[in-house]
Amino acid sequence: MITLYGAGEGFGLPEISPYVMKTEVQLKMAGLAYEKARGQREDSPKGQVPFIDANGVRIADSTFIRGYLERTYGIDFDEGLDPTQRATAWAIERMMENHFSWVSAQSRWLDPVNFAKGPAHFFDGAPDGVREAVQAEVGKRIQGAIGRHSELEMVALGVRSLAAVAAILQDKPFLFGKRPCGVDATVFALLAGVLTPYFESELKRRTEGFGTLVAYVDRLMAQFYPEFEWDLEASLRQPVAA
Repeated sequence: MITLYGAGEGFGLPEISPYVMKTEVQLKMAGLAYEKARGQREDSPKGQVPFIDANGVRIADSTFIRGYLERTYGIDFDEGLDPTQRATAWAIERMMENHFSWVSAQSRWLDPVNFAKGPAHFFDGAPDGVREAVQAEVGKRIQGAIGRHSELEMVALGVRSLAAVAAILQDKPFLFGKRPCGVDATVFALLAGVLTPYFESELKRRTEGFGTLVAYVDRLMAQFYPEFEWDLEASLRQPVAA
């Protein structure tokens, strides 16, 4: 049995972490039986979620989890793609994870209103007097990583990535045709994190302008999380404290 360790439901999403959502969707794509549990960073081999426990083997990082699943269970998440499509899928994944994710992080971590509603709750378990110092230290690190650009500059960069994905998707159900592949899990999870009604941001408003991407997220949410209420009511749920 595979156990997927994640952050849990919150922020109007079935999973707070887009990387956990990516792995969960890939597990669903593969048809592998799994159970889900709240993960603690100190229990992870790399100090992060997601990580999985597969019959005593612990693997961390969504990219390496995917590789493990493919090697161990004989799965090819990109089955049917030609070499050029496989290369394009990898390029899209790197663009979304190593670039777009930082753009989207700005609106959660550096916007005071969104931070108070969302990421601030990650520190709820910290003792009084320590909580504020930890928040400030994490905020300083994130500011150093993504705060060199203005919000409008970050949004402009994000929109270029959105336009690139929309150009590849066009009017197809999934990025490369009629069936989802590995990168669909990545793109879906990151776009859902921006589109959740729980947060407001300029990047969200600009993303809503890409109708095909909004429909894409709705479609994948209905397919992989049919039990989840992907609507305003869901967005008003209280975030899950980490």
